[in-house]
Amino acid sequence: MKEEENNPIDKYAKPPFEKQDQAVPGISSAMSPVPDHGEESYEGRGMLKEKVVLITGGDSGIGKAVAIAMAREGADIVVAYKEEVEDEDALDTKDWVEKAGRTCVLIRGDIRSESHCETVVRTCVATLGRIDVLINNAAYQMTYNNVEEISASEWNKTFETNMSAMFYLVKAAKKYMRPGSSIINTTSVNAYDPNPTLLPYAASKGAIQNFTASLAQLFLEDGSGIRVNAVAPGPVWTPLIPSTIPDHEKFGANTPIGRPGQPVEIAPVYVFLASDAASYVSGATIPATGGRVTI
Repeated sequence: MKEEENNPIDKYAKPPFEKQDQAVPGISSAMSPVPDHGEESYEGRGMLKEKVVLITGGDSGIGKAVAIAMAREGADIVVAYKEEVEDEDALDTKDWVEKAGRTCVLIRGDIRSESHCETVVRTCVATLGRIDVLINNAAYQMTYNNVEEISASEWNKTFETNMSAMFYLVKAAKKYMRPGSSIINTTSVNAYDPNPTLLPYAASKGAIQNFTASLAQLFLEDGSGIRVNAVAPGPVWTPLIPSTIPDHEKFGANTPIGRPGQPVEIAPVYVFLASDAASYVSGATIPATGGRVTI
């Protein structure tokens, strides 16, 4: 590898990007550049042999990269995603998981519904026997210029998607998770450094941080042996960006690294937290922010 190819500053495309508006939630194939989920680069090392992983939002973005990485580490994957428009991305994820020699189950539906979350968990267990890793990754965001334009329904949709769904899934999944299992929640650099134009989203990510810390203690103190951690990504190039950020042409320019992260760069953090190598790690949040400070 050339030295410049190993320099994180120059490893992937930098802004400015071309203007590329999409309808929410967006699809990967319409993006320029197309996000890198590790399709051609991620190499597994057997860190998750025969584990069963349930990922929300596993059709695209960080969730897709995590699904590919964990399959190559030896895990079977259940992907929960929301809308028909996301079928293209979800089927592509399934294809990459199966190319790794693992099983992939796709479940479409709205995780804002507690009954749907229960169905997702039951389907995972009925198909693959248990849940070893639960990754609460799906999220919703929209940009607002002032508080008056945020409707109650939009506020509630953000918290129901980003926060309530985590509670529903954890509550439904716990009885199927054995000691040594892992729950990983996706928070954000916005939990530390909130973007004022993402008010509902940033607030929900702060709540996830607190939820993770509380749940980790609860699950160790009750003897269940389930570890709970979070990952706090910085700006990452996913379909949510052109579909929800008006000025996405300069997305990621405000990081010290000078660019957004690619999903493949975030996935190894989830792999570590899911693996037995992280047996002493619970209640932690690991930042992957392109150098943006989280202290």
